[in-house]
Amino acid sequence: FFSVLLKSMGGTIPPAPANASTEETSKGKAEEQPEEPVKSPEPESEESDLEIDNEGVIEPDSDDPQEMGDENVEVTEEMMDQANEKKIEAINALSEGDLQKAVDLFTDAIKLNPCLAILYAKRASVFVKLQKPNAAIRDCDRAIKINPDSAQTYKWRGKAHRLLGHWEEAAHDLALACKLDYDEDASAMLKEVQPRAQKIAEHRRKYERKREEKEIKERMERVKKAREEHERAQREEEARRQAGGAQFGGFPGGFPG
Repeated sequence: FFSVLLKSMGGTIPPAPANASTEETSKGKAEEQPEEPVKSPEPESEESDLEIDNEGVIEPDSDDPQEMGDENVEVTEEMMDQANEKKIEAINALSEGDLQKAVDLFTDAIKLNPCLAILYAKRASVFVKLQKPNAAIRDCDRAIKINPDSAQTYKWRGKAHRLLGHWEEAAHDLALACKLDYDEDASAMLKEVQPRAQKIAEHRRKYERKREEKEIKERMERVKKAREEHERAQREEEARRQAGGAQFGGFPGGFPG
C-alpha cells in the first residue's frame, strides 16, 4: 500500500542498504573478537642459591623432654642446701668427664630448687657437650624465663643453635651474651657464626625485594587488563548504538500528513 501510494505521488523507494548492514554485522563481529590473552611472564625461580658452610652442624636430638622440676614448689632452706650439694657433685662429675652423671646430678639439684636459673644453664652446658642441642635450648629457655639477664644462659643457647645450624639465632644469643658479660669463648664463636647469619639475612632481603617487585608487576598487569576490558566494552556499546540508529534512518522525510 505504501509503495503504491509513494509511486502515485512520483516518489521512489530506495533500495535496502544491504552492504551497509553486512558491513555493520562484520564490524560488530570483529569488535566481539576476544583479544589475545596477555601472556604472563613465567614466574622467576626462587630456588635458593644460598650456600652456607654447615660444617659442625649435627642432627637434632629427639629425646623426651628432661625433668624441669615443679616451679610452684615451696623451696625450704634445707632444700636449697641439698640442691647446692648436688650442684657441687655435678660440677665434680663434669670435671672428671662423666657427662651423664653430671646431667643426673644437676637434675636432682633442679628438682630440689627449680627456681634457680644457674642450675638450668649448667645442665644446658652439659647437654651441649653431649651434643643434645634441643635439650640445651629447653633448659636455657627455662633459665631465661627465671632470669632474662644471665649471660651464661644466652651463651649456651647460642652454642646449641650453632650445633643445629640456626645461624641467625646463634648470632643473636652469642652477641647478647657478650653484651651482658663479655666472654672470650662466646666472642670467638660469635665471630664464626656472624658471617653466616649476615649472609642468610642478605639472601632473605634479596628475595623479599624480588617478591615485592613481582607483586607490583602483577598489580600493574591487572590494572592494564581491567582498563583494556573497560575500553573494549565501551567500543562494543558504541557499535551497538550506531547499528541501532542505522535501522531507523531509512525514511528521512517521514510520512505525508
